[in-house]
Amino acid sequence: MPFIHDKSPLFDYSVIPKWARLLAQLLLMLVSILCSINTSMSVAEPLTLTLAAEDSWPPFADDVGSGISHNLIKQAFKQVDVAVSTVVVPYSRGLFMAERGTVDGVFNVTREQSTVERFVFGEQPLFTVTASFFFAKEYPTVANNKWQLPMRSTIGIVDGYEYGDQFIALVEQRKLHILRVKSQRQLINLLLVGRIDTAIMFDRVAEVYIKQLGVNQDIQAKFSNHKSEIFVAFAKQNPQAKHFSQLLDKGLLMLQKQGRYEPLLLPSHD
Repeated sequence: MPFIHDKSPLFDYSVIPKWARLLAQLLLMLVSILCSINTSMSVAEPLTLTLAAEDSWPPFADDVGSGISHNLIKQAFKQVDVAVSTVVVPYSRGLFMAERGTVDGVFNVTREQSTVERFVFGEQPLFTVTASFFFAKEYPTVANNKWQLPMRSTIGIVDGYEYGDQFIALVEQRKLHILRVKSQRQLINLLLVGRIDTAIMFDRVAEVYIKQLGVNQDIQAKFSNHKSEIFVAFAKQNPQAKHFSQLLDKGLLMLQKQGRYEPLLLPSHD
């Protein structure tokens, strides 16, 4: 008897109910979708921001890209899984870059009327600083507050810095002459040679430069100009600016809750 090859299938799928076959197909599709999602998530790039950082505001930000602000911002964003890279430039250029949208933001910026119109800010400041009127010992003043400054005094400021919402009114009332320079180091030198009558400088920054120049006895603060809450200012042109500011707020609050915020404000963390 010749051998007959049986070509019938080993298993008859027709005996499986139609609903069961449809369910199996759906399960296979679901597994495929989940695998695809998992693969895309595993290769997704971490969120990275590029911020402009000024180059002459120690101990907060210096010309080599270090300082209190750098550490604080990076640690705050690290809490929310965001990496930060910085471009170190003069302050006025950093503001320009952020306005143009060539960077995601810039620090250290005071939130006041003039800057709120140009940038997006969060709710949590990085820290608060004070700015004072400084005088050379050789050229003292009779004024006891900024509203008593002699009429038509020459006052030195750093180009691009914010000096509080009252500054314009002060200049107009006292008819002050404004000399703009690039850094607080320059202001100190101008005070020493009598080129300006006074200079507004941020106290902690002035302390660094006065110590470096060895003129502790020659330059002193006499009265306050204003207090500033310092922020990261995010570029309005970036559609994610508000989201970035909220992430930074969250990171700063997390650092405070962990007890790690205050230590980061100390110069030893530079």
